[in-house]
Amino acid sequence: MNEFDIKASEWDKNQMHWDRSAAIAGEIMKHIPLKPWFKTMEYGAGTGILSFILKDHLNEILLLDNSSGMIKQADEKIRATATKNIRTRLFDLEHSDLDGEKFDLIYTLMVLHHVDDVASIIKRFRKLLNPGGFLAIADLYEEDGSFHGEGFTGHKGFNLDNLTSLVSDAGFLDISHRKCFIIKRTTEENKTKEFDVFLLTAVIP
Repeated sequence: MNEFDIKASEWDKNQMHWDRSAAIAGEIMKHIPLKPWFKTMEYGAGTGILSFILKDHLNEILLLDNSSGMIKQADEKIRATATKNIRTRLFDLEHSDLDGEKFDLIYTLMVLHHVDDVASIIKRFRKLLNPGGFLAIADLYEEDGSFHGEGFTGHKGFNLDNLTSLVSDAGFLDISHRKCFIIKRTTEENKTKEFDVFLLTAVIP
């Protein structure tokens, strides 16, 4: 059981998760021309809050996550709302190729800083996208490590110049980014601190 399995049952009760997803959804709709025929994947989808906000603008959405607890919560939400165009799959894309799937849009929210090999996962996104497909990455700007605190082994946010280079090296064009949300969090020193979230968008030829 990983940390997200433990957090899954309480995830949707955090209003910040909804506010953050709503802000990201608004920016995605502003900067990517969503089409009603788009087949879409949310990577590291968790309970799928972002995708449930966007579902009426897209044809089909795959929620991909390696947490069985999060997938269970997403499945329950799909059943409870009788949603027809969202499906789930328990899968570890970080370490395996997803065969037999192609998408017009891939988006991810606050996931990439947990991924060890960011360059590799971006290249996997590239392989999964149809020609003209879009990528949207929402995550933390570079920070001092206080967002997660001691013991966290992932990335302390991202330098956008470095991340842009990785996305470009994977074959994406028209790369742009902007600040789209501020997370307020109590740190280990019991201080309230603000952490900025960006949205990076790109397209493949």
